[in-house]
Amino acid sequence: MKHNKHSQAQSVSAARPVPAAGQNETEFVPSPDEVARKAYFSYVNQGSKDGHEVQHWLTAEADLIAERNRTRVHGFHNPN
Repeated sequence: MKHNKHSQAQSVSAARPVPAAGQNETEFVPSPDEVARKAYFSYVNQGSKDGHEVQHWLTAEADLIAERNRTRVHGFHNPN
């Protein structure tokens, strides 16, 4: 995966607003760094084939949101 392709996906996600403290917690958006890291590992684990950058990004973002929701349900989330 080339860095410039990945940077384009990051700029799209970074444009979304992140909720301020005290707002509805269901609006959680993982940081672009977290998503990039998870997307990169997905890319490597799937054989480093080019052309699936957006799919890796969207899947990583969805996985992080789902993980956040699971940890909140089980009380593992630290609100601070």
